[in-house]
Amino acid sequence: MLLRLSYLWVFAIAVLLLLTALYFQYVLHLEPCPLCILQRIALAALGLAALAAAVHGRWNRFYAALVLLAALAGAALAGRHVWLQSLPPGQVPECGPGLGYMMRNFPLGDALRMVLSGSGECAEVHPFLGMSIPGWTLLGFLIFTAFALTAFFARRR
Repeated sequence: MLLRLSYLWVFAIAVLLLLTALYFQYVLHLEPCPLCILQRIALAALGLAALAAAVHGRWNRFYAALVLLAALAGAALAGRHVWLQSLPPGQVPECGPGLGYMMRNFPLGDALRMVLSGSGECAEVHPFLGMSIPGWTLLGFLIFTAFALTAFFARRR
């Protein structure tokens, strides 16, 4: 029961973080870059896996592995984003087309490769409470990773 409640908390936190991202986008007018959007997708997948685990209440290792996979993918994306933001101005890649344009006009593999290579808009730093937003996102994904590992190795009683 405690593990199901923990998964419910993970789901609630993921929803809160997604709502925060939407607040940044639509109220503060911070336009998300392609890496930001992919991090949102990873967070949504993580939240949905946590919700499924909370509702289902069985197959703990399966759901913990799903949450772990989404958390690691999100951490990798956020880590890449933080790295791009740390580059000196002369080494920042040029701004590229938007994610929607890339997905419509290029094969999926090419579009993802272009997104992961980063672009100028991904290197813009918008600090929030003393750290960049991707820095906070990376921290969140690392906390979710720790939760998923703990849940994966938890013994059923």
